[in-house]
Amino acid sequence: MSKVDKPSHYQTESGMEAIDVIEAFELGFNIGNSVKYLLRAGKKDCRTTDLSKALWYIQRELGEDSDD
Repeated sequence: MSKVDKPSHYQTESGMEAIDVIEAFELGFNIGNSVKYLLRAGKKDCRTTDLSKALWYIQRELGEDSDD
């Protein structure tokens, strides 16, 4: 597998990728990135770092939706 196309840290053992989930649910940038980091947590970098990145994107999304 290529590090650019289909990296293992964004895939399940069956080959499903984080991008497939993000696109299927039409999650948009912030929520999509949070899901990406949640799904890869601990597979590429430090688990805590990935979870912190996911939280950062969720908080950014909440800030953008302040009218809800």
